Amino acid sequence: MTEELLINVIPPETRVALIEQGMVQEVFIERHTHRGLIANIYNGRICRVLPGMQAAFVDIGLDRAAFLHISDISSGDIREHLMQDQIQGLIHEGDFIVVQVVKDPLGTKGARLTTNISLSSRYLVFMPGINNIGISQKIIDDQERIRLRTILNEFLTTKGCTGGFIARTAAETINADALHNDMEFLICLWESIQQQSHQTHNITLLYEDLPLTLRALRDLVGPDTERIRIDSIAAYQQAQKFVTSLIPNLLTRLELYHGERPLFDLYHVEDEIRKALERKVHLKSGGYLIIDQTEAVTTIDVNTGAFVGHRNLEETIFKTNLEATQAICRQLRLRNLGGIIIIDFIDMLVLDHKQQVIHALEKCLAQDHVQTQVGEVSSLGLVEMTRKRTRESLQHILCETCSCCLGRGFLKTAETTCYEIFRELMREAKQFEVEALLVLAAPEVIERLVDEESTHLTELEDLIGKPIKLQAEVLYTQEQFDVVLI
Repeated sequence: MTEELLINVIPPETRVALIEQGMVQEVFIERHTHRGLIANIYNGRICRVLPGMQAAFVDIGLDRAAFLHISDISSGDIREHLMQDQIQGLIHEGDFIVVQVVKDPLGTKGARLTTNISLSSRYLVFMPGINNIGISQKIIDDQERIRLRTILNEFLTTKGCTGGFIARTAAETINADALHNDMEFLICLWESIQQQSHQTHNITLLYEDLPLTLRALRDLVGPDTERIRIDSIAAYQQAQKFVTSLIPNLLTRLELYHGERPLFDLYHVEDEIRKALERKVHLKSGGYLIIDQTEAVTTIDVNTGAFVGHRNLEETIFKTNLEATQAICRQLRLRNLGGIIIIDFIDMLVLDHKQQVIHALEKCLAQDHVQTQVGEVSSLGLVEMTRKRTRESLQHILCETCSCCLGRGFLKTAETTCYEIFRELMREAKQFEVEALLVLAAPEVIERLVDEESTHLTELEDLIGKPIKLQAEVLYTQEQFDVVLI
C-alpha cells in the first residue's frame, strides 16, 4: 500500500493529510492558539478528591481542572502498600503530582490524566513505571519479535536501569545501535523531567510533546510512505533538521512543494474535508450512509439508496453492507470519530453474510492507528463498536453550534412560529392595556402572516380588539420574534 504525507502550513495553523492509494484517509489539524495537550507532562496540584467516584480533579494550569481516575494511578505508587484501593488513601487535596495528559479536553469535559508516564520516540515507547518489554502487535514475524525483545532486554540488563520499553511498528528491521540511541535518549529525557519536578513546587509544564509537523514524521511515516510533501520553507527546514538528527533514513523522502496550485487542492483534500462535515456519504454503488454525531454516541445508518442490485434483495443488501464497511472505516478515520459507535447495517437474513460483513469491518479497522473494538451483529441488525477517543473530532475543531437551531439540526417551521406569535399576542393583550401591538419577525414569517394566515390574523384582531402591526427583521431567524406594546 503506497502512502504519502502532506503537510500544509500557514502561520496560525498546521494541517497534515495521510494519503493511502491516492485517497485521503486521515486529517490532523493543529491551531497554534490552542495546541493539543496529549503526551504533555505536568507538575499538577490535587484540587479535589471525589471518594464516591474514586477520582480526583487536578489543576494543571488550564481553564478547567483535569480528571484523574484511580485506575490511571500507577500500580507502582503507594497503592501496593495499602490494605485497600481507595483514592483518598493514595492522594490528598493540595498534593503535587506528576501527571501526563492522555485525552485532550473534549466538549465540557476537562483533560484526562494518568500517572503512568510514557515517552515516545521514533522506534520506542519508554514507560518508567513498569518493568516489562512489549512488541507492537503489527510486527507479526516471530523471529523479528524475538530479536527486538533480546535487544531491549540486554540494554536494560547492561545499563541496570528501571523501566519498560515497547518496540513500535517502525522498529521492525532497525539495527541495535539505532534502538540503543533511542533508549538512551528516552532515559535521559525522563531523568531531566524528574529533575525539574523535584526542583519546582508549582503547577508547571514539565514536558511538551512535539508540534504536529514533527509528530507526524515520528508517528505517521511508515515503510509504505513514499514521500512527505511540505509547502512551507520554514516547516521543511525544521523537518530536515529533525530527521537528520533522529530519523536520517527519511531525508530522501522529504520534499518541499513549490507548485502554484495549493498542495491540499492538488490531492482534493479540501473537498474531502468539506464532505466530512456533511451527514450524508454517497457510496459508489448508489447506496449511502447517514452519520449523526452526538456527545454520547455516533450513529451510522446504511441505506441501499439507488442501488437495486442484479440478482435478488438479499444479495443487494449484502453487497451494500460490504461496500459500506470500507466507507465507514474511512469516515471514522477522516472525521476522527471516537467513543461508542452504533452501525445500523441493512438487515441480513443469511448468517454467513453477517459474519462476512463483520470480518470485512474488522479487516478495514486493522489499518486504523487508533484502538478499536467491534461487537457482533445484534438481532436488530445493529453493530456496536468503540474507537478510542483522544482528541476532538474534525467537526468539533472546524465547526461551532448553529446559532439558529442551537445544535438541534432543524428549525421550527414558519407556520409553527406564526401560531406561537398568535398565542403571545393573546397573552400580551390580556395582561396590558395598549393601543396596538407590533410583531417583529423574520421576513418568511411576516410573509406567511400576511398571506396564508391573514384570515386568522384578522380574526385575532377582532378577538382582542386591538390592531396588530407587522414588521420584517432580516436579522431574525425563523424561530425568533418579539411582540412590542404600542
